[in-house]
Amino acid sequence: MHRNLLIATTTFVMLLTAPLRADESEAREETFSARMSNVTLVGSFTVDGRTDGPPKAERYEIKSVTKLGGNLWTFVTRVKYGNVDTRVPITVPLEWAGDTPMVSLTDATLPGLGSAFSARVIFHGDRYAGTWQHGKVGGHMFGRIEKTKPAAATEKPAK
Repeated sequence: MHRNLLIATTTFVMLLTAPLRADESEAREETFSARMSNVTLVGSFTVDGRTDGPPKAERYEIKSVTKLGGNLWTFVTRVKYGNVDTRVPITVPLEWAGDTPMVSLTDATLPGLGSAFSARVIFHGDRYAGTWQHGKVGGHMFGRIEKTKPAAATEKPAK
């Protein structure tokens, strides 16, 4: 019985780590890019060691996500947390765990936001979750991926 379990486990791991054909990889990347364009990540974040209340709200508006080459992708974003509210293109490494994309950032400088940023964030279905680190402060982040609603028309239709 242990031998059969070992064979089944080994086969499963080989299937998960088998390289994708070029067309499968391209389709997976196109799907991710389309899925993550015009969305808002609506969720919460925690700060390690703080127990002074519930997690804090966070919002990341994403206009588009495009692959640059290799594992580098650019997220055109509006980042809102605390007193920060800025629009910025952020280029990050993106890795794949099977069909699940994960941003994998280590000690990066983000334009307008500072340096020493690290994060591991996975995107699965309509959810995201991960860890973040900015210098000596870090925590968890999690929430929903929602399609961004178009801005309401500011002009009244002509009569």
